[in-house]
Amino acid sequence: MKGYFGIGVDGVSKAMNVGTLFRTAHAFGASFVFTVNAQYRRREGALSDTSDTPATVPTYHFADARALALPQGCALVGIEITDEAVELPSFRHPRQAAYVLGSERDGLSPDVQALCDHMVRIPSRFSINLGIAGAIVMYDRMLTLGRFAQRPVAPGGPSAPLPVPVFGEPMWKKKERRRQAKADAGVAR
Repeated sequence: MKGYFGIGVDGVSKAMNVGTLFRTAHAFGASFVFTVNAQYRRREGALSDTSDTPATVPTYHFADARALALPQGCALVGIEITDEAVELPSFRHPRQAAYVLGSERDGLSPDVQALCDHMVRIPSRFSINLGIAGAIVMYDRMLTLGRFAQRPVAPGGPSAPLPVPVFGEPMWKKKERRRQAKADAGVAR
């Protein structure tokens, strides 16, 4: 998958939810995680983040929305139930993105919403748990930007091979072919 992503929370007070989100982000290969105006204590979050994400993934804590700093070219994507939000199945994920989820009670703060380049909602009957919402978004990103075989029409697994990469064969195959050519050239002498 090309690009990178980070994920964070705004105004969250439940460290267990943040820990769950950070652990899931670690599992999905997040480049960074962050909090904005959140009550997060690593020791409490570690009860649900058994992978100890802050020890291996860059973790940033911002006092408020004004302090939020992202890499250049990184789009901020708010996950929130709003009228103008695009439903997740119709959303095209930016290659460089930081996803932000709001607090359990109040959602994303107006200050953070104002910073968002995109607003996305998960189509559901009502609000779902922060950790679950983050997992759904990261899974959707992986499905839409990853390289997987097409789903079959009938139930079951794929019967077609993976599609050929758009930019040529994988680098490891090219290197393997070069090594073999050098080895063959050495034998021919």
